[in-house]
Amino acid sequence: MLDLAGELNGWIEEGRDFAVATVVSVGGSAPRGPGAALAVDSAGTVVGSVSGGCVEGAVYDLCLQALRTGQPVLESFGYSDADAFAVGLTCGGTIDVLITPVDGRAPARPVVAAALAAAARGGPAALVRVARGPAELLGRVLLVDGDGAHEGGLGGNAELDRTAAAEARALLDAGRTGTVDLSEDGSRCPGGLTLLVESHTPPPRMIVFGAVDFAAALTRAGRFLGYHVTVCDARPVFATRARFPDADEVVVDWPHRYLRRTGTDARTVLCVLTHDAKFDVPLLKAALGMPVAFVGAMGSRRTHEDRTRRLREEGVSEPELARLRSPIGLDLGARTPEETALSIAAEIVAARRGGTGVPLTGSSAPIHRDREHTGASAA
Repeated sequence: MLDLAGELNGWIEEGRDFAVATVVSVGGSAPRGPGAALAVDSAGTVVGSVSGGCVEGAVYDLCLQALRTGQPVLESFGYSDADAFAVGLTCGGTIDVLITPVDGRAPARPVVAAALAAAARGGPAALVRVARGPAELLGRVLLVDGDGAHEGGLGGNAELDRTAAAEARALLDAGRTGTVDLSEDGSRCPGGLTLLVESHTPPPRMIVFGAVDFAAALTRAGRFLGYHVTVCDARPVFATRARFPDADEVVVDWPHRYLRRTGTDARTVLCVLTHDAKFDVPLLKAALGMPVAFVGAMGSRRTHEDRTRRLREEGVSEPELARLRSPIGLDLGARTPEETALSIAAEIVAARRGGTGVPLTGSSAPIHRDREHTGASAA
């Protein structure tokens, strides 16, 4: 549901009744992961997607049914070999979808409204719903904020709410959406309830160092991928809003000095495009010691060898140097700034998701990974 916070918060403010279908879990190859959502209002307007098209029609009908009955429902979809026209995922996977009505009759509407408003503002929020369990608990919701405070409830059991809030806070801190199995009394013994925890966190940061043409193209690619993009350069004549209209921020400062004072986390991506030793070496020395998701630097192989030598002389350790992706980008034969930006963006996605970067044609590797790559944090 928080996947559609911008649109659904508007619907709440307009007083619309709607139902939301949210992917709870996936098995095998499935187009979208947990948290993906589709919403239908009482007039039949649709936003979002749960499957990329495979089962949208059936989910649409279930949303309208939930609006009529006021009852949530959990439905499973999978591929049917027996009937080529059966509702199912042609990719061969399975998905479980929770359909929740959010109308004037829904006791949870105020809590859902608060969650959507928080997410639409860009703040941290985790929305907890009962996905599997006794029928009377389906559709119950709990909202957990970034400080761990919570409102709403999952069924009148204070211990269950406290345990669910603690589990949701852990997922929120990691920026992850997923399920948690608890017992109805709130103990952490699986068996009674499955809770869907949707996390919304501020977008991860991409910091691009070097106000060059390649940076302008990479800024557009970073925004497309959902990053909050900052361009930083020490030269005020180049680091201007006019040259980088797609950036969220344009900063004039020495790169290493800015990196030390700005906020980063385990999802942050650092792209060094200056290929100038007086900027690169102090910047990379600082960057490689930080627990960020990705550090990449542009330059020829000769530039990379010289840069690596200088970093060793500055005391950068071999494990730290092993984190450096240089020359940055996948081998696409890129020439133009746009092609180069695509190459860099592709490597960032591969590092984040655990991809190999090889063509899918002729490969036996899974197309969809079940979780984030273990070497990078979830976004």
